[in-house]
Amino acid sequence: MNENEKWITRYFENAPVAIILFQEDEMLACNQAARCLKAKLNFDPHYLYEIAQAAVDRQGRPVTDCPTCEIAKKTQEVVVPVLAEGDESVDAGYLMFYKTLDDAAHITSLTLKSCSSVNRGLRLAQHDEINRVIVRANEADRHQISADLHDNIAQGLYFAMTGVNCLANDALSATERADQAAAITKQLQATLAEVKNMALSVRPSVMDDFGLFAALRALATRLQATTGIQISVSGNALPEELSGEIQSAMYRVAQEAINNALKHANAHEIMILLVEHHHFITLQIIDDGDGFDVSQHTQFNGHSLGLSDMHDRIKALNGVFALISQPGAGTTVQVKFPVCTDKGSLQNV
Repeated sequence: MNENEKWITRYFENAPVAIILFQEDEMLACNQAARCLKAKLNFDPHYLYEIAQAAVDRQGRPVTDCPTCEIAKKTQEVVVPVLAEGDESVDAGYLMFYKTLDDAAHITSLTLKSCSSVNRGLRLAQHDEINRVIVRANEADRHQISADLHDNIAQGLYFAMTGVNCLANDALSATERADQAAAITKQLQATLAEVKNMALSVRPSVMDDFGLFAALRALATRLQATTGIQISVSGNALPEELSGEIQSAMYRVAQEAINNALKHANAHEIMILLVEHHHFITLQIIDDGDGFDVSQHTQFNGHSLGLSDMHDRIKALNGVFALISQPGAGTTVQVKFPVCTDKGSLQNV
């Protein structure tokens, strides 16, 4: 046995998962992890092989668009849950990975991995993906704030500073000086309004003081006053028991959905519903605008990019996002988060 073969044998024997090799229906070898698992659970490897063969018969050979690809033709892997011992938990038992190693020699492998360890790895991967989604969403928010500061606030302050410098001109009459001072005041008032609007867009202080319902009502009142479109807020939920991050995400969805309805849907009325159910809480933003065929929009179009970002953020927080619309029948944007009411108050789960 050469050095490479020794390393391969050593790896097989000390692999952290249970591996059993078969030639047709005869067991060729099993590693240390497989022997320990067999002693612990007292299973018959041949029975597992029969389970794998039955799964292959049900599933059939994998189809490939590359008939000349030898790797694709020789690769066959089937995954079957086994050895659960009657426990219905998703973490119970093992996953058996059946794979053809050599078609001509009829050599196959069975690899057994604990469901709990596989699921733990999946949960860690999901957690990492959630973090990446949140980081991307936060970065997009920072980019938007930076653009607003540069395009609106900085420009407004620059014009105000220019006006102040003009006041130093001794050639100005008293009337001209008073007009210039009034123009500077007007510009600073407009800039201050921009700052307040930016603060409200990021996170209204009323949410911290009085909760999501109050923030939605304040948003509706402000937009109704500036657009003249009827915007109502109602519901029976107690969203204050949800995490601040979830409340902020729900507020941003409502904000983006209303803005889209105002800009693009020709809506005359918008309703915001925040409703508590036994196992979940829903936020719905319903407009009576033009609507559209959702099946024809597999991806968000340009003016709905904000809702696409919200969709990702809601998913990252383990919520459910839905967009429901039909031409001529308006649009409903819905967000759902699971809750538990058994303890007498909503608890985020």
